[in-house]
Amino acid sequence: MAAAVLLALPLAGVPPFGVGPAQGTRTPAAPTSPLVWAGTLKPPIVTRAQWGADPKLLDQKPHYADSVRAVVIHHTGHPNGYDCADSPDLVREVYEAHAVNKAWGDIGYNFLVDTCGTIFEGRLGGADRAVIGAHTVGLNTGTTGIAAIGTFTAGTPVPEPMRRSIEKLIAWKLALTQADPVANTHLLSRNSDSRFAKNTTVTMPAVFGHIDAYETNCPGDALMQLLPALRKGAARLQGDAKLLAHEKDQRSRRQADGAG
Repeated sequence: MAAAVLLALPLAGVPPFGVGPAQGTRTPAAPTSPLVWAGTLKPPIVTRAQWGADPKLLDQKPHYADSVRAVVIHHTGHPNGYDCADSPDLVREVYEAHAVNKAWGDIGYNFLVDTCGTIFEGRLGGADRAVIGAHTVGLNTGTTGIAAIGTFTAGTPVPEPMRRSIEKLIAWKLALTQADPVANTHLLSRNSDSRFAKNTTVTMPAVFGHIDAYETNCPGDALMQLLPALRKGAARLQGDAKLLAHEKDQRSRRQADGAG
């Protein structure tokens, strides 16, 4: 297998919540917190137990960053055209290659996505947490690594179900720390084997490709060309979730005031 080796702003145009009802009336419902609307974005994820991660191969305890500020896109290098029924086998293959062959102690990616759009939990530690992976030398801390199962060199179509699932995953993971998919962020390089000297603070897009940080062809030209659309799609999903949360808050406030 080829080695291959991501502050909720106020909703634009939406007025702030009022100061509350007059004395003697009921207290209005509290506004929905960012974590609540972010939680509505969480896509279905096949857990490690469900895809059959062998605990005997695990030799690495989870380590955590303060937050996820960026998403790094990868491809696994598998041949395309596989049957999605075989995807768990492919994930287990990556797991063994990373945990044993590379001696990383666990799978390097935080998530993997197959051509049918199924999302698989990668590195141990909790899908909703800022787990430090082993997918992008120097910039593992503060990022989430998403690997598309397959090889996406120039001219290779990226299946629509895969693209949609990657968008959803980006939107959710960045929303958990209120990060904007179309913005830039600052990351600290922790290894000079990356494109950036150790202890250098670098400005990166909130969604970037492995090749942007390391000498590699990963994630392939096809996925690199898709990055602008992935950023915009994830931002759109975040905006829709914020709007729905705001509308729900407004309904709750009206009901609490006896007007709904």
